[in-house]
Amino acid sequence: MSELRRQLIDTARRMAPAQLNRGTVGNLSARARENGEDGFLITPSGMDYDALLPEDIVFMRLDGTPDGRCKPSSEWRFHRDVYAGRPEAGAIVHAHSPFATSLACLRRDIPPFHYMIARFGGDTIRCAEYATFGTQALSDNALTALRERCACLLANHGLLVFGRTLEHAFGLAVEFEALCEHYWRACQLGQPLLLPAGEMRIVLAKFASYGQPEPAA
Repeated sequence: MSELRRQLIDTARRMAPAQLNRGTVGNLSARARENGEDGFLITPSGMDYDALLPEDIVFMRLDGTPDGRCKPSSEWRFHRDVYAGRPEAGAIVHAHSPFATSLACLRRDIPPFHYMIARFGGDTIRCAEYATFGTQALSDNALTALRERCACLLANHGLLVFGRTLEHAFGLAVEFEALCEHYWRACQLGQPLLLPAGEMRIVLAKFASYGQPEPAA
């Protein structure tokens, strides 16, 4: 398990160079099992990623109780609820990246202006309704926005993405922020032309087998 803790720290430190985060905002986690209990490992609240040690990473049980010397991220609730409700989720990235956050502050869904919208599971990327950070209401709103999706915006807040592994979730977060930038820039020039529903159904079907197959266990 110490290896997974190190992977969390390494991934957290990659967020700023990837322009996903600045300072101590944002958080990430990975599904884990410790001492015979199911749960997840999550970055601690308000700590500089460069100063993190493996023992600073907090183990959270699925009932919401922590185990560790540090307080967990204030957003542990939506991490817990995603893991409880989405068995395909192995890791989660939450960030206040500039373009996703700018769109989130407009409280608008991202429409099918580009076929890569389908990468995240549907023909739009939804923006969850606003709720105070760290609350159960925010988690409930996020789960609604994530239905049949692996990413969403959080109104006046940032982005939320989950993937199979830490590397997968991190890669999706980078792609999501890039897509938000493309949409933001296109909107500066005018109203983007949207792909029709029929084309998005074709793209969604193609994404069902996109990429390399999972390695054999």
